Amino acid sequence: MNGKHMSVFDVAGRAMSAQLVRLNATASNLANAGGIAGSKATAFQSIRPVFKTVSDRDGVATVTIDRVIAAGPQPSKRHEPEHPLADANGDVWQAGVDTAAEIVDMLEAARQYQNNVQVLQTAKTLALDTLRLGQ
Repeated sequence: MNGKHMSVFDVAGRAMSAQLVRLNATASNLANAGGIAGSKATAFQSIRPVFKTVSDRDGVATVTIDRVIAAGPQPSKRHEPEHPLADANGDVWQAGVDTAAEIVDMLEAARQYQNNVQVLQTAKTLALDTLRLGQ
């Protein structure tokens, strides 16, 4: 982190941002569940953020998003010759999304986000109480 010092507000804020990306990826995955395409290459596949640890010069660590990758089940082929997107063989490809796993991931990301909100609220309260001691 270029030698900067991170405060508790920086750490929790970055963690919240990372969890928000995770929630957005899950929302995208769920929105595309059940989607149909005419080929495996064009079928939707679940995405996942990859977290990366970042530290300041004092060793205080937090997280950032390194990249977003395709992950999860592969799109599945189904024979449906009447479908308008069917290929020459009469096959369509359903999006590779495990909805149960996505819901579990969404709940975990929301819980982690809320934990960091609580950290920020506690830090704010302590900072204000410390300021009041000086009055």
